[in-house]
Amino acid sequence: MREPASPGRGCSSVRSKGEWIRIGVDTGGTFTDLVVIGSHIPPRAMKVPSTPSEPAKAVLAGLARMGLLSGEDSVIHGTTVATNAFLERRHGKAALITTQGFEDVLVLGRQARTELYRLDPPSRPEWIPRALRLGVAERVGPRGEVLQRLDPRGLAGVRRRLRRAGVDAVAICLLHAYANPRHEKLVRRTLRREGWHVSASHQVAGEFREYERTCTTVANAVLAAPMRRYLETLRRRLGGRRLRVMGSSGGWMSAQGAARLPVRTLLSGPAGGVCAAALLGRRRGSPRLITLDMGGTSTDLAVCEGEVPRRSRAELGGMSLMMPALEIHSLGAGGGSIARCDAGGALRVGPSSAGSDPGPACYGRGGTAPTLTDANLLLGRLPPGGLLDGAMPLDAAAARAAVSRLGQALGVSAKQAARGIVRVVESGLENALRSLVAGKGYTLREFTLLVFGGAGGLHACGLARRLGVRRILVPPDPGTFSAMGLALSPCTWESSRTVLLQFSSLAAPRIRSLLRPMVEEGARAVRTQSGLPRSRLRILPEADLRYAGQSHEITLPLSASIARRFHRAHAKAYGYARAGETIELVTLRVRVEGTAPSFDWRRRAAASVSPVPPGFSSPRRMRGNAGLRCLRRTELSGVGPLRGPLLVEEYGATTYVAAGFEVGVGRFGELVIEDQSGADG
Repeated sequence: MREPASPGRGCSSVRSKGEWIRIGVDTGGTFTDLVVIGSHIPPRAMKVPSTPSEPAKAVLAGLARMGLLSGEDSVIHGTTVATNAFLERRHGKAALITTQGFEDVLVLGRQARTELYRLDPPSRPEWIPRALRLGVAERVGPRGEVLQRLDPRGLAGVRRRLRRAGVDAVAICLLHAYANPRHEKLVRRTLRREGWHVSASHQVAGEFREYERTCTTVANAVLAAPMRRYLETLRRRLGGRRLRVMGSSGGWMSAQGAARLPVRTLLSGPAGGVCAAALLGRRRGSPRLITLDMGGTSTDLAVCEGEVPRRSRAELGGMSLMMPALEIHSLGAGGGSIARCDAGGALRVGPSSAGSDPGPACYGRGGTAPTLTDANLLLGRLPPGGLLDGAMPLDAAAARAAVSRLGQALGVSAKQAARGIVRVVESGLENALRSLVAGKGYTLREFTLLVFGGAGGLHACGLARRLGVRRILVPPDPGTFSAMGLALSPCTWESSRTVLLQFSSLAAPRIRSLLRPMVEEGARAVRTQSGLPRSRLRILPEADLRYAGQSHEITLPLSASIARRFHRAHAKAYGYARAGETIELVTLRVRVEGTAPSFDWRRRAAASVSPVPPGFSSPRRMRGNAGLRCLRRTELSGVGPLRGPLLVEEYGATTYVAAGFEVGVGRFGELVIEDQSGADG
């Protein structure tokens, strides 16, 4: 799907009641993708090179080229700014205020050892130096009882030390503030007068477990400065009302909400693709999906069982975070992943990437390191006319030179080195997916593989054959599929509250009374941000349950039959259930969603039919490479299934259909690729 000659036409005109337009913007390591959808316009997409040093620059350039830089249309943005700042430690200067005696919780962590037999385990990252971890005299008990009142004189001393230190933000995490936030509110109110960004644990992570709660609150504080700077750049150009930011759990929030809770955007980048995949899977009756999103820098994997997979915990950069997020597993394997020969003479690929500047050698921008994209070009799996419908030509000679140097180090030919690069990447993906699916108690044959991203279709057949998966789906415009998911995402608000009560002693009215303030707060927040009436909100309450004496919980939707479902879920996860045991209700959770716009996938498939570029003839052969047929995706419509090997070319991606596979078109415009070889994975 390509932008029209007059990209802004039809988007700024006066609209009838009920008409809407949304713009999804997905910032990746190599490309920034933009998709425009609406109730009265055909979908359009564009890819522009990312600008890692100034991510907003690529976003604004793409919107300007599409004629959408001004207007009232909602821009829903999936960003990696918080993730990159967090992993690269490019964050603001923050301080931590905690209960006296608990200043070193971040360093002590938990007793769990990831490397059991290592005698010199690595120390935990010290996100806040000891001099800025300050204790105040106060104490609240686990039931919310005040054991020691907050000393205002000690708080005044803390304020003076913070002023001298010149911090950007302050994290407040007082002991048991999830049960009674009175002291935290007092400290927050006092410090806000100084102009600092203040993150209070009862607002960021209202749950028990001191270490995780402290990590999450500190992460929110250190990300405040980089996220605020980035969002201010976009808001100045777009206007604050237009800009929405994708959260890690598959729904958007306002720019103000993202600035207040930047930790909720840490995994926002890949969330859009998984949400779009789940939507498409439900529409076509394929709810069980393995999603594979391969871009230029990384690959994101997820297992969908009808709904998007969510979790209430995440691990990133050595920190345990209490934050709602999609259950997505990322690997440092993408089109730009650099291949090398290690000290032992073995071939390695990634996680380091050539990125977008200079990019793979075949981009012709000065890159010399061999990458996965160079290997695919050498094997004839990329169109000879270049990427993006020829707008991005590829330098085959540069790719061959880069891969040849690697081949010499390995003692093999350039073609053998290219095949080795592909095999190493696909083997890593296979291992990750086998572990992911087996850990959920399923077999791979129960699933369909749905691939997207600019490079996903190049490795679908090889990976499917390794896994024993018989069916592959490639959605329309896979290269911008994540941006499509962003444009279709709902406004969401999520909250959690630890209660630690026996479930058997709780009557339904008691549970409703605990949920009521959380539901009211969430409904108010979503209505304010989205402008939707209460009737268009979905209230999704959940509960964390466990047997008495256990230390970890299972999260389930809250309903009258939740106790029975808990026993079944426990048996599935751990192999046993104890129907006579006391069940504890540990934490209540509420997710409030605004209704997302309805979208006609068939209309999208029809709209993605872009004109055949000048000089394009079909079928045709790759120049000087593998002699594969190279077909436009539009040429498959109305034609019976075709057997591989062949390439399917379109604006944002290329799909390689290997020998033994057959490709056709589904009713929503998706490519359906099936293994006809009968080989087991």
